[in-house]
Amino acid sequence: MTGAPPPTGAPPLRPPTGPPPYPGSPEPAAGGPRPDSARTLFTGHIIDLTVEQWGPNEREIIGHPGAVAIVPVDRDGNVVLVRQLREATRRRLLELPAGGLKPGEEPLRCGQRELAEETDLVGGVWTHATTFWTTPGFCRELMWLSYAEGVEPGQRWTEPDPDEELEVVRWPLAQVAARLGEIEDLKTLAGLLLYLRDRGGLTGTVSAR
Repeated sequence: MTGAPPPTGAPPLRPPTGPPPYPGSPEPAAGGPRPDSARTLFTGHIIDLTVEQWGPNEREIIGHPGAVAIVPVDRDGNVVLVRQLREATRRRLLELPAGGLKPGEEPLRCGQRELAEETDLVGGVWTHATTFWTTPGFCRELMWLSYAEGVEPGQRWTEPDPDEELEVVRWPLAQVAARLGEIEDLKTLAGLLLYLRDRGGLTGTVSAR
């Protein structure tokens, strides 16, 4: 997918209110632990596989450029999800809109691009929720999670990848907590639970800002 500026006349996109931990090829903090040695066995279009030596222990590590996930809530109070085939699971999973960072791309811009490509939704108020490692046991994918509230249909920035077949699914906010058992994707469970917590949906009536 090729990034592009937002369409002229689209509703304003506000920057996230939280800190900007722009991941993209995350490196360990200065002074943090590092392997004794490393050798790359495979380099693909998105990931690479490296064998690292940590003292007597050998670890197989998948490198990843980082990704974003969005909890979009439209103006009618629906959480917008996408159902798509995940070949590794042999299933079509219901997920938050999400996608990988391109070289030099900031997560906010990546999130806006992915949301428009996958759901045709634009605008709204964007809030940074958290950043987390998706699979820290063997993968260096850092995911940037944000909320996009008050989004509405708009012009698609770019077309989805030709190999993506997406079904857009809307859940009313009031139903989300009761339907979490239908979710099999971890980032989606985490994103929805965080959103419900932050908007009062785990203890009372949930409402978007």
